[in-house]
Amino acid sequence: MASLQDPAFESWLETQLRHSATAMLSSISPVSIVKQRPGFGQTVQPMTGAIVASPVLADYNPDPDYFFHWFRDSAVVIDALRLLYAEGRVGDEALQHLHDFVRFSLDLNRLDGRAAAAVEDRSACVAPELLQYLREDHDLAKAFGDLVAAETRVNPDGTLDVCRWNRPQHDGAPLRALALLRWAAGGHLDAPLLAQVSELIRFDLDFTLRRWREPSYDIWEEELGHHYYTLRVAGAALAEGAAWLESVGDTAQAQRCREESRAVLRLLDGYWVDERDERHERSDDGDATRGYYRSRELADGGPSPKALDIAVILSAIHSLGTEATRRAAGPRMPAAHGPADPRMQATLERLDALFDAAYPINHGRAAGRGAAMGRYAGDVYYSGGAYYFSTLGAAEFCFHAAAMGDDTRHWIERGDAYLATVRAYTPASGDLSEQFDQHSGAQTSAKQLAWSHAAFISCVSARRLAAAACQAPRGR
Repeated sequence: MASLQDPAFESWLETQLRHSATAMLSSISPVSIVKQRPGFGQTVQPMTGAIVASPVLADYNPDPDYFFHWFRDSAVVIDALRLLYAEGRVGDEALQHLHDFVRFSLDLNRLDGRAAAAVEDRSACVAPELLQYLREDHDLAKAFGDLVAAETRVNPDGTLDVCRWNRPQHDGAPLRALALLRWAAGGHLDAPLLAQVSELIRFDLDFTLRRWREPSYDIWEEELGHHYYTLRVAGAALAEGAAWLESVGDTAQAQRCREESRAVLRLLDGYWVDERDERHERSDDGDATRGYYRSRELADGGPSPKALDIAVILSAIHSLGTEATRRAAGPRMPAAHGPADPRMQATLERLDALFDAAYPINHGRAAGRGAAMGRYAGDVYYSGGAYYFSTLGAAEFCFHAAAMGDDTRHWIERGDAYLATVRAYTPASGDLSEQFDQHSGAQTSAKQLAWSHAAFISCVSARRLAAAACQAPRGR
């Protein structure tokens, strides 16, 4: 593990961590930034508690407009904020941000798209060339009650998004529940804040119970179906929620969550694809390394070229339970559909091979660097290249595998190799966009992506856990 003994690498990690913390915080409650969307007649002044995917204003000129509060992205950010707080890198400011985030999120539940859709001639303020992107009345009118949480994103001023977009999306609520359950388990919340956090957790668990069996769009907001990522975080939220509900005396709802969580995991077992089955070969030797977890079942039943997708790996790290839950299960206890699952590790192998072959920047790379990782084969969004949060997600997966499994040294070295690649394509400023080009390594798509910085924060935190596991004495 040369990197653990490399002062220059360790110094870079610390410097980048400080920068990522500052950059991510700039996306939380960005109340001083005003976003103009003149083509839609909008002036957006963010509210406290909103978390924008990127604080850098853009309008597809050429960078995308990411000045929205995405339910999924905001959950990832608020969880990374918890790590910064737990490690003493952010003080009580973090608790204020959490309070504002919860309050903003609860207020969103009162939105009613029926009223917005009933506004007479609401298209009058929209530029003619943008009318094709204006959300239709019947779709806007669906956004009320718990379906607000399926909206994918809202404006950071607490209003509904009026753009055409792929909806519904069901990963935001369970991902937010998981983040809030981890906050609650930390024991740092006073009674009033804990009460508000608990209210939002219950809302998100109820949403997940009602909606997890319904089709939705995938994590990339592209295909309608049943998706491994969405199901995995739903199952994890219900399992963690069951333990939390039990602790507060709600045994009936806890049992319901526990039963539904088990149903999700049984369903996910069927997402394994044995490559020998695809070739009509015998596959009765129990080898869990010859295949991968497919990322989706499309609503129309057809095949998808995106079956092999980094979203599966991201689900393994985003769905990890609270530290207390993991300790109760045993620090080195393998778990299906997690980083210690041999089938999940086989999925990472397939993805690594895919991007190693597909991306020119991976060819002939320097020793000690891992493959730059993207989303899926044939991606065409912007450069269609490597993503910071994909490559960091692969690294974090390795660090969790190191902390949970037996081959600790191997997994830490592999995680550090992915981190070395991130280092190679991170400018001296420490800024992280969404993508870096698969040919040149230049940053592309949204600048200063909050998720990219959050992914770095959680990756370095997981690396510390892996290092501690490596140094801990082993029993027989």
